[in-house]
Amino acid sequence: MPMRIRTRFAPSPTGFIHLGNLRSALYPWAFARSKGGDFILRIEDTDQERSSLEAVEVILEGMHWLGLDPDEGPIYQMQRMDRYREVLKQMLADGSAYYCYMSEDELNRLRDQQMANKEKPRYNGFWRPEPGKTLPEPPKDALPVIRFKNPIGGSVIWKDAVKGMIEISNDELDDLIIARPDGTPTYNFCVVVDDLDMQITHVIRGDDHVNNTPRQINIMKALGGTPPVYAHLPTVLDESGEKMSKRNGALSVRDYQKMGYLPEAVLNYLARLGWSHGDAEVFTQEQFVKWFDLEHLGRSPAQHNPEKLLWLNHHYIQQGDAKRLAQLCMPFIHQQGIDLSQGPDFESVVNLLKDRANTLLEIVEGAKLFYQGRPNLSNEQISQNIPNAVIPAIADFRERLIASNPKTKEEVATQLKATLTQFQLKMPALAMPIRYALFATTQTPALDAVIAVMGKDEVVERLSKIG
Repeated sequence: MPMRIRTRFAPSPTGFIHLGNLRSALYPWAFARSKGGDFILRIEDTDQERSSLEAVEVILEGMHWLGLDPDEGPIYQMQRMDRYREVLKQMLADGSAYYCYMSEDELNRLRDQQMANKEKPRYNGFWRPEPGKTLPEPPKDALPVIRFKNPIGGSVIWKDAVKGMIEISNDELDDLIIARPDGTPTYNFCVVVDDLDMQITHVIRGDDHVNNTPRQINIMKALGGTPPVYAHLPTVLDESGEKMSKRNGALSVRDYQKMGYLPEAVLNYLARLGWSHGDAEVFTQEQFVKWFDLEHLGRSPAQHNPEKLLWLNHHYIQQGDAKRLAQLCMPFIHQQGIDLSQGPDFESVVNLLKDRANTLLEIVEGAKLFYQGRPNLSNEQISQNIPNAVIPAIADFRERLIASNPKTKEEVATQLKATLTQFQLKMPALAMPIRYALFATTQTPALDAVIAVMGKDEVVERLSKIG
C-alpha cells in the first residue's frame, strides 16, 4: 500500500498571523490535498506566558477565511503533557536521555570560558553518563533538566525537498535540553513526539527551522521513528528586503480582511510567493491543488509585493459575481452606517462599481453616492456648476427619459446622444452638469450606467429641481 501523505501546520499562538506565516499553512495544505492525504493543525502553545486565546482565534479565522480547513485539529500541545512525560520517562529508562544538574550560573561560566578560548559555546556533557564514567552526587535540592543524549561522531544527513542534500556533523550539536527544571518539555522534543504520534510524512515549514532539523532527526531516530520528508521554505521578505514580521510592519491576515481583500486573491498571491506553475499568475484554488508539487518550490527568498496583491484583488473583484460581492460588502456597509433602503438595488450598484474597484472597501466607498439622499442644491451651487445654457438640454433629456423609460445603460446612452445631437453639445458639457444635479459632485462612474442603476423615476425627480 502506498504511504498516506500527512502534513501539518504548527503555529505558536504568541502573536498575530501574517502572510509569511500563512504561506507555511498553504503549502502543506495544498500538498496533502493534491495527494489525497491529511492536513493537521497543531497549536504549539507550550509557551504559556506568550500564548493567547486571541492569537489562536486569529489563526483559526485566517485559515478558515482562506479555506484551509484541517482534516484533524486543532490539537493543542498543552493537552498532550501526559504523553510527553511518558516519552521522557521512556527515554530516561533506555538511556537516550539523562538528568543534568548543571546550574544556570555554572552553564554561563562555562560558556564565558569557551568564548574566551574562541570555542563554540556549548554544553560540555559533564552530567552525561558514559560507560566507565563516575558521576558526582547530585547537589541537594537541585532541580535538574533532562538532556537528550545526542550521538557522538558521524553526521545527520537528509535530502531537503527544497534545499537538496544537507549534512550536519553531530560534533556541532550538544546534548539538547528536552525538559526544563519544572518538568515542562521543550520545543524540539514536543515537535518530534507530535510528528511521530501523528504519523507526519512531510514537514513543510520556514527555513528558520533548518537548524532544528538535525536535532529533531536524532531524537526521532532515538524513539525508533523514521524522519519525515523535510521541505524548508525560503524566507518571505518585506518591501525593504527585511524578514516579514510584525516588528517590521507586516500586516496580519485580519488587516487584509478589514481592508476588503478577497480570500481567493490572497490565496492566489500566497501560492505564487515561492512556488510556480509555468507562467501561470492567476488560477483558482482547484487549479492550485491540482498543480501543486514540492519540485517547483523556489529556493530563493520571496519578496512581498503589495502592488501585485492589490492587482490580483482587483482582478478577482472585476471577475467576481455581483451577488457574492454584495454579500461580502455587507460588514463594511454596516460599519459605515449606509442605509441600503434609501437607494437603488445594492447588487446593481456593486455590478456598476466592481470594474474600477481594487477592494471591497472601495466598492462601499463608491456606493455611498447612491444612498446619501437627494442633494439640496442652493441657487448659488446651481449657478456655479450648471450653466444656464445647458439647462434646456437637461430638461430635454429629462423628458426623453420620461417618454422612453430606459432600463439599460445602452437605452440611456441612446437618449443622451439624442439630446447631444439636438443641442449640438459635446458629452462633457452635458454629463458634468447632470452629474452635479444628481449627486452634487462631478465624480461618478459612467453616466449612462449610473442613471440605469438609479432608475428613471429617481433621476427625473432629481433633474426636475434644475431650471
